[in-house]
Amino acid sequence: MSIRLSLLAILELGPCYGYQLRLEFERRTAPTSPLNVGQVYATLDRLERDGLVVKRQQDAAGHVYYAITGRGRDAVAEWLAEPVAPPARDELATKLALALTLPGADPAALIAAQRTLATESLAAHLAREHATLAERLVGDALALAAEAELQWLDRCEVLLAEASPYGLDSEPPRRGRPAQTTAL
Repeated sequence: MSIRLSLLAILELGPCYGYQLRLEFERRTAPTSPLNVGQVYATLDRLERDGLVVKRQQDAAGHVYYAITGRGRDAVAEWLAEPVAPPARDELATKLALALTLPGADPAALIAAQRTLATESLAAHLAREHATLAERLVGDALALAAEAELQWLDRCEVLLAEASPYGLDSEPPRRGRPAQTTAL
């Protein structure tokens, strides 16, 4: 998720200082996505460096306000219009695929541990009260992701019966780094 563009999108509503921006982000994305205020200020510095925001006046309490620029508005419009691509790699799928093939690994234990985590996550999301539509939307997405993960883990458990570890391929790859030759 792009924190950078999320914060920039909120700035379209008007100038904010860092802590205010953090609270607005959490209010709009649900408290399931806590954001470190230090990360907000570091992100604002990078946004300013890139010409997407400008520093504004400082109020009596010492808060420095940031405002979005035209380039920043263009970046937000482009970001909001783009679909979100799935991650290039799914860490759990990769870990489980490796565990299925490595001698000594225990894929059943990994599946059980992940099932426990997904079940707890699902229960927490279902139990949470959602004060806003945004919180409900994020909470529903997280709950449905946990449900899908549990279904996938069930499928992995069935496929586990077919798994058998194996070693390195005995046929050496035809490509790779050539041997170093030394001049005599």
